[in-house]
Amino acid sequence: MTELDQAESVFAAARPRLFGIAYRMTSSVADAEDLVQEVWLRWQNADREAVLHPEAYLAKAITRLAINESQTARARRETYVGPWLPEPVDTSADPQVGAERGAVLELAVLMLLEKLTPTERAAYVLREAFDYPYREIAEIVQTSEVAARQLVSRARKHLADERRTPVEPAEQRKLLEAFVAAAQAGDLAGLEELFAQDVVSYSDSNGAVRAAGRPLFGAASLAKIFASWAPGFWAGAQVDYVEANGLSAVRLRKDDTYAVITVTASEKGIDQVMWLVNPEKLAAFR
Repeated sequence: MTELDQAESVFAAARPRLFGIAYRMTSSVADAEDLVQEVWLRWQNADREAVLHPEAYLAKAITRLAINESQTARARRETYVGPWLPEPVDTSADPQVGAERGAVLELAVLMLLEKLTPTERAAYVLREAFDYPYREIAEIVQTSEVAARQLVSRARKHLADERRTPVEPAEQRKLLEAFVAAAQAGDLAGLEELFAQDVVSYSDSNGAVRAAGRPLFGAASLAKIFASWAPGFWAGAQVDYVEANGLSAVRLRKDDTYAVITVTASEKGIDQVMWLVNPEKLAAFR
């Protein structure tokens, strides 16, 4: 085996984790793939004999790049048309993406991670998704071990404050099925009964297709809107259940247009409905 073959073998073994870190940091498959490719180029050109722990070296490289990328991504999103949602991944087709700890993969969690500083997000992802020890996290994000613990603690508190305890995946699937049935039937009362009072709906289109240009709120209001869509929106659409970011979702196909719809829920009912209709984010579900 040549030296480059050996380097490639080491990188291939680390690649799923590198992509997992980058995706959780950027919420974008394309950005994560670009960062993984950049790390591969760096690994090829590195003084590999001087690297005692290749996995740690590669994890540090991808995380530092992802911190920088997440800062520029925020600036790009200032011009995004309408609500922005993370790009979904098909975890049934690529189970390795969610093979570590799936909870840091859910779309609702990735949305909340956007509110953290890039360094807080990196520390949280490394700890909660990949169980890195605080000593390694500190080295990767270039801080002290005490500060790394504080970063993770602040991130945990933020997520706990912002999010109700989610229902189990089987219950989420049941509520999603009930939502789709009620929405297709235009069942106003049925929809309102499924929703938490403060339910919010996000439609991510970036202006590419017609969609709500802002978040929509409230059980009664959303029930009326979704019930009124019944005759046109669902007519002639092919509906399939898929797995997006570890939870059940619906893939809608109508002519050449696709959408992925999912919900999050707590004991109060469905509290978020997410409509992903931006074609650029749906490659994995076509």
